Amino acid sequence: MNSFWRKIIINTTLHDQRKRNYSDYALAKGYTEFKIMARRHVKDFFLITIGILSATFGFKGFLLTNHFIDGGATGISLLISALTDIPLYVLIICVNAPFVILGYRIMGRPFAIKTALAISGLAISLATISIPDITSDNLLVAVFGGFFLGAGIGLAVRGGAVIDGTEVLAIFLSRKFGTTMGDIIIVINVIIFSSAAYFLGIEVALYSMITYLAASKTLDFIVEGIEEYIGVTIISSRSNKMREMIIEKMGRGVTVYSGKGGYGKRGETKEVDIIYTVITRLELNKLNTEIEKIEPDAFVVMNSVKDTKGGMIKKRPLKH
Repeated sequence: MNSFWRKIIINTTLHDQRKRNYSDYALAKGYTEFKIMARRHVKDFFLITIGILSATFGFKGFLLTNHFIDGGATGISLLISALTDIPLYVLIICVNAPFVILGYRIMGRPFAIKTALAISGLAISLATISIPDITSDNLLVAVFGGFFLGAGIGLAVRGGAVIDGTEVLAIFLSRKFGTTMGDIIIVINVIIFSSAAYFLGIEVALYSMITYLAASKTLDFIVEGIEEYIGVTIISSRSNKMREMIIEKMGRGVTVYSGKGGYGKRGETKEVDIIYTVITRLELNKLNTEIEKIEPDAFVVMNSVKDTKGGMIKKRPLKH
């Protein structure tokens, strides 16, 4: 390993930067960590860049000329832009600046730096890129403007940043007042759309709500992925059969926990193996059918899983 890469690895991934005599193993491990970090940063940069371009297309191709707004910090920027002569790219930075500072306190410096760069990139994109109006139909403007804006926000989130700081505020307020993030976001958006109805008119506010719905659904789709995952916990007296069925017929991996089941009036307990697996929603019907074949009275608990990584989530080929 030449001195150039050695210096980079020591300064980026190895913990004790004052130490210079590292073993070959330590340097190799540091090089592996450096490659992982580099790939992650390149991927994040790509996602954030595509997100910025998508949001810019939604803004300038659909929303701006029709004065339609979205929810959150983006909606506040669009509303002020519609009521004043302040350019949107200036408002994007000014409205989101407090959320970047708040994000630094809550999420840490890397998140704040990424978010500041993403918002700055969006502002530069809005100031420099010229996009003609795509359509004058209000419904198409509301739906597709929201779609491209939501896709842009979602891709930025995938890249580890935000170009709309409302969720940072929602996290902060939910921790402070003990409410849910959803409740805070709803309150913020009620205020924004009520202001839009007062200043811009009822019709514009109603179309803006369509924009918000299209953006939020697209955002959910981008962030959570195409397939929604379901975590399934199975407690059965025939746990070995359940495990074999999930591996062989469903093509999924399983985790087996050792537990105790309580029953009867006096709460007697007995040892039991608890099966846990993750499947997609489309496979849920098949899994229920297979469980019923083995033990119809098995206790099954299902819950939504936002995202997964590693393991046997990607289905392996089954033996025929």
